[in-house]
Amino acid sequence: MSNELPAEVITSAAVTAVSQLVLRERESRDLGNWDTMRDCFHPDSRVRISWFNGSGPGFVDGSIDMAKRGMLAKHRLAPVLVTLNGDRALASLTAIIDIPQKINGVEMILSAHGRFIYRAERRDGTWRLYSFDCIYLRDELNPAIPGQSVSIDPAEVRDLRPSYRNLAWCLIQTGYEVDQNLPGEDRLETVKQILDEVHAWLRQ
Repeated sequence: MSNELPAEVITSAAVTAVSQLVLRERESRDLGNWDTMRDCFHPDSRVRISWFNGSGPGFVDGSIDMAKRGMLAKHRLAPVLVTLNGDRALASLTAIIDIPQKINGVEMILSAHGRFIYRAERRDGTWRLYSFDCIYLRDELNPAIPGQSVSIDPAEVRDLRPSYRNLAWCLIQTGYEVDQNLPGEDRLETVKQILDEVHAWLRQ
């Protein structure tokens, strides 16, 4: 009898490993488990999101700094879809980023909707993340206590992207510079560009 495992079992194990890797990275960020989060990334990985563009380890450092600034983001995650090609994988999921805010003395919840795109690579038998990108869909600001309201000067958001306008405004108030050329549904060519990039990498 052959001791080799069926291909379906090997594939299922890889899909599970990548799915758990993605969930571990997000949970570690939400809970402030920084060493675990750092171990999810390859040293040469790349993260490109609203407030950060740099390496995976640098993203962990930036997340620590963000937590110290009081921006304590939490993530609501949909199921993870994994596509494999040997030692490479793409993982995609929709997510909502919830960030408590206080604007003009009023407690608010910023909710940013996006699609997270991860590239993962297995090196020396271990899966880690090679990249993390976000396709921004929309966002909103809602009062933590119903009936409260906040007014924002339209001039302050006029030049911000509709797909992540409120997120960008809140980040700017906290001292961040926000890239206005990220993938977003208000500019479908940017979505095509990132999807073409990651799928080309997967096929290599």
